[in-house]
Amino acid sequence: MNQTATYTVTGMTCGHCVASVTEEVQEIPGVQDVAIDLPTGAVTITSAEVLDDAAVRAAVEEAGYQLA
Repeated sequence: MNQTATYTVTGMTCGHCVASVTEEVQEIPGVQDVAIDLPTGAVTITSAEVLDDAAVRAAVEEAGYQLA
């Protein structure tokens, strides 16, 4: 069963930002899809496994941004 969670990421200003966050989040085990709405900073993640908030936070920080 797929699970979807939405997080808000601060500091993204362009397509490169979106690509960086997408790339890092996609490395989390189980993640199948990452959809980012740049104007709002909403990051919607679809995963085959239960998402670990700490893993998402670590991925976002690795890309150079923060969870709101």
